[in-house]
Amino acid sequence: MAFANLNLGQKVSVKYFIGAMVLFIAQMVFGLLAGIQFIQPEFLYQILDFNVTRMVHINAMIIWLLFGFLGSVYWLVEDESGTSLVGYKLANIGFWVLSIAVTIVVLVYLFVQVGSGTQASLWLINEGREYIEAPRWADIGIVLVMLAFFYNIAATFMKGKWSGISGVLVLDLLALAGIYLAGMFYSPNISMDQFWWWWVVHLWVEATWEVLVACIMAWGLMKTINARREIVTTWLYVEVALMFGSGILGLGHHYFWIGTPEYWLTIGGFFSALEPVPLVAMLVHAVYDTGTKNLKVSNHPAFAWFIAHVFGNFLGAGVWGFFQTLPQINLYTHGTQWSASHGHLAFFGAYVTINVAMFYMAIQKIRGGQIFGSALVNKYRWKTSLALLNIGAMGMTIALLVAGYQQAFIERAVEGSTWSGFFEAQTNLTFIASMNWRLLFGVLMTIGTFVLAWDLLTIGKTNDSKNTT
Repeated sequence: MAFANLNLGQKVSVKYFIGAMVLFIAQMVFGLLAGIQFIQPEFLYQILDFNVTRMVHINAMIIWLLFGFLGSVYWLVEDESGTSLVGYKLANIGFWVLSIAVTIVVLVYLFVQVGSGTQASLWLINEGREYIEAPRWADIGIVLVMLAFFYNIAATFMKGKWSGISGVLVLDLLALAGIYLAGMFYSPNISMDQFWWWWVVHLWVEATWEVLVACIMAWGLMKTINARREIVTTWLYVEVALMFGSGILGLGHHYFWIGTPEYWLTIGGFFSALEPVPLVAMLVHAVYDTGTKNLKVSNHPAFAWFIAHVFGNFLGAGVWGFFQTLPQINLYTHGTQWSASHGHLAFFGAYVTINVAMFYMAIQKIRGGQIFGSALVNKYRWKTSLALLNIGAMGMTIALLVAGYQQAFIERAVEGSTWSGFFEAQTNLTFIASMNWRLLFGVLMTIGTFVLAWDLLTIGKTNDSKNTT
């Protein structure tokens, strides 16, 4: 690949994109292992246990998405600011620090997960907090890298020019570093401890990440379909308003279950589903406006993934989130595979899709800025990966929803949340069949991930730079 035509920020972002893709593949492979072990618990028993494969699967997902976001912002910062990146060396140091830390943490996950929990193990092995199991030293490292990243981006915009996108982005990056701190201290009161834990697991991911992808989406639409800045910026502001108005209140559907007053269940159930709405409006409004001026798409794969993003986000985070967080429903579904159904579709629709779109934005410039249009050679590859990943994600979502329905009905409604109800649901034939289907669709997604990697390595190499839309 030739990188001579890339600016400093984009050269850094390529490193992050490569790291993201490697971790994406790792996430899918360990997800498959966990899926097999859920059905066949003896598979790799005492060699690579389910608690480890699940932990690597989830944490690899969080970190590769974070890598993709950092790369995406570095990719657009010089274009949006109109000046060169401040802190190029610091950006490279941040990448290598984060990469080395992630490598060490994964190795510790795989080989050092047996023993007593002490202050030393908290700092060096595992904090024991679901979804954010990284040891304390790694947590501190993540915050320091994010603060350095914030400095680089904020200083670059201060050196160059500001815009609506840059203003929202800089403020959001400060929150991205700050809210993560909420998961780094403990309280002997379990309700208080879980209260702050949810600020990372839900608010860090669903609020700051949602605004971040909205900034990336706004910039991406301007580049792929020449959308008007006024349109995308307006909907970006609406997204920020909803994040403050609904994102924080949306935490309430978790708060009820940790001992807080029951009114939080109703508040959280209503407000948590509103955040993706402005992104759908942004895309529809931009496409409509550009279509009146003879819509031309310069990058078909990226634009397809942008479309997958807004509707996947709306369906997974919005619709799927809403109909399971309603108080009357959540009483029965909380903690079942119904929640996993929402989680898989929400993360894929809201975050995986936007990162893949940016991968294609990057590879287009790396290939010399040629048009990725209808005459693209071997276009079946990006379409195949798009189909496999989206069909796989939706199939897994439906399979987990059916499994969760069986759990809610048998465990909660019939058996009244008893241990006997739990085991009866786990051995239910429909539940088992659903988990088998989940694994099958997971295989489709994994194949789609490898096809995506193949396409990113080869797309545009034999293309004609005069290719048209």
